[in-house]
Amino acid sequence: MPRMAVVGATGAVGRVMVDLLVERGFDDVRAFASARSAGTEVRGLPVEEATPDSLAGFDVCFFSVGSKASRELVPPAVRAGALCVDKSEAFRLETGVPLVVPEVNGKRALEHEGLIANPNCSSIPLTLVLKPLHQVAGLRSVRVATYQSVSGKGARRLQQLLDEPQAEHDLSVDWDFDGEEFDEEMKIREETRKILELPELAVSATCVRVPVPVGHAESVWIETEEPLAPARAREVLGNAPSVRLEDFPTPGQAAGGDEALVGRIRRDPAAENGLSLHLACDNLRKGAALNALQIAELVLETQPVPSGQVRGSDTRAKV
Repeated sequence: MPRMAVVGATGAVGRVMVDLLVERGFDDVRAFASARSAGTEVRGLPVEEATPDSLAGFDVCFFSVGSKASRELVPPAVRAGALCVDKSEAFRLETGVPLVVPEVNGKRALEHEGLIANPNCSSIPLTLVLKPLHQVAGLRSVRVATYQSVSGKGARRLQQLLDEPQAEHDLSVDWDFDGEEFDEEMKIREETRKILELPELAVSATCVRVPVPVGHAESVWIETEEPLAPARAREVLGNAPSVRLEDFPTPGQAAGGDEALVGRIRRDPAAENGLSLHLACDNLRKGAALNALQIAELVLETQPVPSGQVRGSDTRAKV
């Protein structure tokens, strides 16, 4: 059984990661976080301070921390021999670092040099839906509007939402702004291109934060190279891995689930070969922790660690 470390275990994604590892039968798991959180517990696991020395000796390290902490902690863990799956934006667009959604480009995970990047929590469900449509009709352009839950900002922001009066709930934009677009919008564009291996694909995104605890939703407008009838698109997506058809997907429906929900698939009369659809996904599970775990399972099945056979559940990604 591989030795697992969850770094950032007290955060919103880290807690889900610990839950998933325990639920799926991994019994050699240790939890790490900042010095401030050291000494607390996550699902009965004592939380230790994450340092380069404390992270030595693991087979797999999952990082759910900010970019600064990832840049400090990931390289030493890689040098110590761990497979590192990093959720931050620190390494996603670096040349030579695989950016992986197992159902979309899982083979890239096997090209790692100790580090695999976990995509943005909006890019993951988007590419799950785009890849099968591209395979049957080709993609010419993609426009997306995201409605992202506050848990995407972290456990502290989620608690603020739960504590504040409903009358204070509003839309927000809490990403860095360069004068033209938010960095979240850039991430969706560039990550989608890298995951789909379509570097020239025209992608435009508009992102807002909505007062929803868990679950990101996205409205997507697609122009395909070849005509694609809505009925055929529904058929294709109904057979796609980790995708489930719903009449009208919502964050509430998606919360706690392991699939991207997609619906409202219809013709877009504003574009030649245009399609419009709506999707929702649990941003803490498939949008983050589960995707990272599936990456690790995929690698370990091909490159098993000496300590034993990897166990998991039947929701492992198929590639």
